[in-house]
Amino acid sequence: MTHIDESGAARMVDVSEKEISARTAVATGRVLLSPEAVAVLRSGEVPKGDALGVARIAGIMGAKRTPDLVPLCHPIALHGVKVELSVADDGVDISARVRTADRTGVEMEALTAVTVAALALVDMIKAVDPAAVITGVRVEEKTGGKTGRWARPGGE
Repeated sequence: MTHIDESGAARMVDVSEKEISARTAVATGRVLLSPEAVAVLRSGEVPKGDALGVARIAGIMGAKRTPDLVPLCHPIALHGVKVELSVADDGVDISARVRTADRTGVEMEALTAVTVAALALVDMIKAVDPAAVITGVRVEEKTGGKTGRWARPGGE
């Protein structure tokens, strides 16, 4: 399968002949923050409010809007999106697990969830740390489909 047709033009792949299967994807990323921003997050005194809660909801919403943002992504029904944020000494670790039962995977939805959660967190904390950095957004594992399970080497 390719996203290029015979003439070299971009196209959406036809997945109608593929088998429906349960599929999951896990993605992670980080927002690097100053010690002051970490302290504000830990104390719950972010000037704009519940930064972690807003980022979690933004990540879920981002996963649901992936086909609107990534041109060749198939719109698929998402059966579960879980976004977790954990404050570390140098920033916030973000993970997203996305599930569906469909003909194509949910890696892009998991990546979008992490990225949008990170963007929302930066927006919520930028008054305290305008130098926040989003980094390391990547797929950690995926399951389902013809290829089955894949995990990033060096992972679990």
